[in-house]
Amino acid sequence: MPSKKTVVIGASDNPSRYSYQAVNRLKSYGHEVVPVGIRKGQVGGLDIHTDKPELDGVDTVTLYVGPQNQPAWQDYILGLKPKRIIFNPGTENYELEKKAQAQGIQTLEACTLVMLSVGNY
Repeated sequence: MPSKKTVVIGASDNPSRYSYQAVNRLKSYGHEVVPVGIRKGQVGGLDIHTDKPELDGVDTVTLYVGPQNQPAWQDYILGLKPKRIIFNPGTENYELEKKAQAQGIQTLEACTLVMLSVGNY
């Protein structure tokens, strides 16, 4: 499986959080991972970015931020021009999905961890 540059929005250094598990699992599958969150820390040996870094060549943005907190991230996410956005359970947002689709970005309501485990990431 080719590496897919993935930005994890809502990354956390708390091992009980799904975003923490996603960063580690993505790395273990050989994907380039950029963890982005609101608190500094490390996950999987990577620093969590709190500054919304400019990135090129993003394949996937996977969301771990609820819809009530997504407006602060919306312009950043769309500005990354990813090929797809994964709305993990609890992050579904019809308005953001519509905006992304209008820009030719594929949207999926799915679980990154499940997608990795069944081989359809």
